[in-house]
Amino acid sequence: MPKLRHPGHTGLHLRVVLDGGVAVGPGRAELLEHIRDLGSIAAAGRAMGMSYRRAWTLVDATAREFGAPVVEAAPGGARGGSASLTELGARILGLYRSIEAKAAQAAAPELSALRALARPAGRSDDSARA
Repeated sequence: MPKLRHPGHTGLHLRVVLDGGVAVGPGRAELLEHIRDLGSIAAAGRAMGMSYRRAWTLVDATAREFGAPVVEAAPGGARGGSASLTELGARILGLYRSIEAKAAQAAAPELSALRALARPAGRSDDSARA
């Protein structure tokens, strides 16, 4: 059975790919949400099980791909700094979540049908036929 990145989230996992290979998917959206909610790139990374460096690399790549900063970071001393989404970062997150919600609503009947056909872990083919 493949390892799922978000095992508690069933349904669609969308990646929006734009011209030039720019992509926004569930990982970047989750990172932006954590930065918004936690006020820290480091804390957002920890919440997702990634290093500060990896989180910062994703933030920086997103800024380069969209041509402007998506996070405003304020350096801090021993207590650390803070971070917040820029208007662009908030807009990217909002648009992605809107696309995701609309796609899930449109696909709801088919997702329900697939769930009904799926074999839960631990259920053998024999029990499915019984």
